[in-house]
Amino acid sequence: MNTQPHSPFGSLATAMVTPFNADLSIDYARARELAQRLVAHETTTIVIAGTTGESPTVSSDEKLQLLREVKSAVDVPIILNVGSNNTQASMDAAHEAENAGADALLAVVPYYNRPSQEGLFQHFAAIANAVKIPIILYNLPGRTSRNMEPQTVARLGEIDNIVAVKESSGDSMQWSRTKMLCGDNLQLMSGNDGDTLPMLPLGATGVTSVISHIAGREMKQMMNAYWNGDGKTALGIHLRLLPVFDALFPATTSSPTPIKAALRLQSFDCGGLRLPLVEATETEVENLRVAMTNAGLL
Repeated sequence: MNTQPHSPFGSLATAMVTPFNADLSIDYARARELAQRLVAHETTTIVIAGTTGESPTVSSDEKLQLLREVKSAVDVPIILNVGSNNTQASMDAAHEAENAGADALLAVVPYYNRPSQEGLFQHFAAIANAVKIPIILYNLPGRTSRNMEPQTVARLGEIDNIVAVKESSGDSMQWSRTKMLCGDNLQLMSGNDGDTLPMLPLGATGVTSVISHIAGREMKQMMNAYWNGDGKTALGIHLRLLPVFDALFPATTSSPTPIKAALRLQSFDCGGLRLPLVEATETEVENLRVAMTNAGLL
């Protein structure tokens, strides 16, 4: 049997989509309904206004209102994304989120301006020092064009309220080096659904998931099977979901376009997308339909 690492966020955090009305204003009633649906499907923590929540096109005021609405609807930890490539703006957003009741904060590696590793350290340290609530680092080099190296993560792990890193590099050697350097000082979380099972032997506490919108129970079953020593069952679920992972993250478009289409296929419409994102193509939707049907999700 493998021991499940303890995490105050549980094992299944969902990076929640932002529902929109027909005029692309935020549908707060649907956001509350979606949060309740996620928790009913075994989500243990909800992340608001992350990549999947269309953070670049959701205003600061909208993010704070989303936080309040979701907190009113469910009784699980709520994490708000406050990361940006402007350190002072991130500090201000962190302070506002803490005052609005966020249980923890997510902060992505600064994008576009490509700071050095020392710049990354000082950026995240400044955000952490601006608040008292927990901070989760978010390493996403495919979108930010800057990888946060394990040595930098380990330095940041010495700061009391930096408690975890969401690792989305897709690099198994990086995960290993991060775990080697951080030990139990910092939680390691998968940032990609398909990386979840491979990361569990390294002591990952779980995943910040997209597929959990449509397959939360299955993701939870996979992780629990691994921790209960049933690797065969865990691998079987992983392989059954693998085509869905691929269909949710095709090379032709970006999240959250496919997951909003997938929710629509499950008859839970969360509206459209704000530009520059656009709707999934017919081919992308059909690929999703086939993958979800074969995985028993439709």
